[in-house]
Amino acid sequence: MGLRPRLDDSGESHPELRITRARDSYMRKMLVQCAQYVLGPFGQDSDLRRWGLKLAERGGKNGKKRAVIATARKLAVLLHRLWVSGEAYEPLRHSREMLAAAA
Repeated sequence: MGLRPRLDDSGESHPELRITRARDSYMRKMLVQCAQYVLGPFGQDSDLRRWGLKLAERGGKNGKKRAVIATARKLAVLLHRLWVSGEAYEPLRHSREMLAAAA
């Protein structure tokens, strides 16, 4: 989907550059908009939202932007996994697993 960081390995340095922007630009735009909604004020509580907000907090100057792109990529992987496996989506699956392990 073009949502992974471009790499430029040279000797000892391994900087992460901008996203690759490969493949379908319309799909990438839709995923980014969905991620912005999930992380915005009207997004429902879910494991994906909690993960994205935690990532945005530690970010710095461009933390929110990086969190949106990372959430969009994670959303694409989640949607593909659900499509392939045919499972039902559980928004708070990880939280339930943590509660069950603690009990």
